[in-house]
Amino acid sequence: MQIAAPQTVTSPGGSTRLNALLVRSIAVGALGGLLFGFDTAVIAGTTQQLTQVFALSAKELGFTVSIALLGTIIGAMCSGILGDRLGGRESLRILAGCYIISALGCAFAWNWPSLLVFRFIGGLGIGGSSVLGPVYIAEIAPARWRGLLVGSFQINIVVGILVAYLSNYLIGLGGFGMNEWRWQLGIAAAPAVLFLIMLFGIPRSARWLVTQYRIPEARQVLEKFRSDAPQAELDEIVASVHVEDAPHSEPLFQRRYWLPIYLAFTVAAFNQLAGINAILYYLNYIFAMAGFSKVSGDIQAVAVGAMNLLATLLGMSLIDKLGRKTLLLVGAVGMTFCLSGVAIVFFTHQHQELLVWLLVIYIGFFAISQGAVIWVYLSEVFPNRVRSKGQSLGSSTHWIMNFIISLIFPYFAMKFGGGYPFVFFAVMMALMFFVVLFTFPETKGVTLEQMQHKLGIEY
Repeated sequence: MQIAAPQTVTSPGGSTRLNALLVRSIAVGALGGLLFGFDTAVIAGTTQQLTQVFALSAKELGFTVSIALLGTIIGAMCSGILGDRLGGRESLRILAGCYIISALGCAFAWNWPSLLVFRFIGGLGIGGSSVLGPVYIAEIAPARWRGLLVGSFQINIVVGILVAYLSNYLIGLGGFGMNEWRWQLGIAAAPAVLFLIMLFGIPRSARWLVTQYRIPEARQVLEKFRSDAPQAELDEIVASVHVEDAPHSEPLFQRRYWLPIYLAFTVAAFNQLAGINAILYYLNYIFAMAGFSKVSGDIQAVAVGAMNLLATLLGMSLIDKLGRKTLLLVGAVGMTFCLSGVAIVFFTHQHQELLVWLLVIYIGFFAISQGAVIWVYLSEVFPNRVRSKGQSLGSSTHWIMNFIISLIFPYFAMKFGGGYPFVFFAVMMALMFFVVLFTFPETKGVTLEQMQHKLGIEY
């Protein structure tokens, strides 16, 4: 099939107009991001009380935080296979169940091991939704708005983070005593139930239906989404998947996929080497190391979460204008300087009042770059036939790095001092600048089908 230059092709989804069903479907897919963000950040407000209630050492606290990340790794690794077999919609329903069980289980945990089990189950939901939510949105989104619409998943993540910090602060004012952590962890059951209910009101992805040889159903979905040319759009999707001679499932690790595999691994690894989740998980712990009280730490965490949201909205407004690569480069420079400043504050034990501002500015640079780009980029660089597996690879890399860094952060910060982890993060961001500059292609404005040709993937 002849594919014209990107600027002249009418893309699959590029002629689709936004309508109520499409907007609702994208909103539901993105809601998984809110649960992702909430469950990721809510632990920050409980670390001090959990340490007291269960008499945890620094290593045990690190394991309590990171046990959920073991679940995310498994969830991310398995969700690609689950998504290929069941489709994104059905798979997200299963993951919503994991969120509900985890929230209620943590609220009623009777000992430390039971808490670990339920946090692990929550991790399965986070890891799976981090793969399947962006994939579902990318597959139904019009190409000209894909960066913004897939980015809505990231917007919901940071909304969830802000809501978690705000929830922790408000619950902390409620006088729940030593049961405060139960309320903080259990309240996530409410949005999880809403997510499950809403998943019963959206259609399957047309692209997934094509991979299952369900061509008439795929056309019906495109018609429901009000495509201007459903048959032409369907023909291009079919051609990209080669349904007539393709197996239902194709291995990801092949030589022709080496470039998207490299891009997925690199963008996901650097996302965590920025130190973002170690900072989000241990934000109150970091402020405590710098001498701030619990209440002031909770308030400053809300400020960090608010900046995260505002900067992510800015990043989403720029991602389809400036492009993914430009945002990554700008963020790398800004984060390098901010992380270096945080390290200096800890080494010199002076100007602690600057710590919150350095972290707020750092969060701003992260959110407009790595935060805005990662899930969009991962959903774009793999062809239709292996997209779920490719997204799973990138997400698994993200969560494995997250687990390692979050597990060892409190131990190294306590043993060697708070400055050394931030020196490491700063060096990694300086390295990322050059890796992105010399090896990353730009993906803005390119359809999913054209992307495989741009990356040299031919069939």
